[in-house]
Amino acid sequence: MRIAMIGSGYVGLVSGACFAQFGHDVVCIDKDSEKIARLHKGEIPIYEPGLDKLVADNVKAGRLDFTTSLAVADADAVFIAVGTPTRRGDGHADLTYVYAAAAELANAI
Repeated sequence: MRIAMIGSGYVGLVSGACFAQFGHDVVCIDKDSEKIARLHKGEIPIYEPGLDKLVADNVKAGRLDFTTSLAVADADAVFIAVGTPTRRGDGHADLTYVYAAAAELANAI
């Protein structure tokens, strides 16, 4: 299965690496070009035990890649894993980034 993971933070990167470990082809997409450049160099921008090896192994196997392009045309499944910070005042999740990603995804499809 070809998976597009929109967002390469704690949820997106870890989930993408795990899906790749299960044998799926995964592309992690992020607007932060510096983060994507670091990932291409093998630098993991977050700390999660064992994630560095998991990412390196799956990049080497050709199952995990990173891009700033909304590359979803060939994807069988698309996951939106962008930030959902807590809203000020009421503590609920701020879904602004999720809605923005969904709108961009709709235009890309």
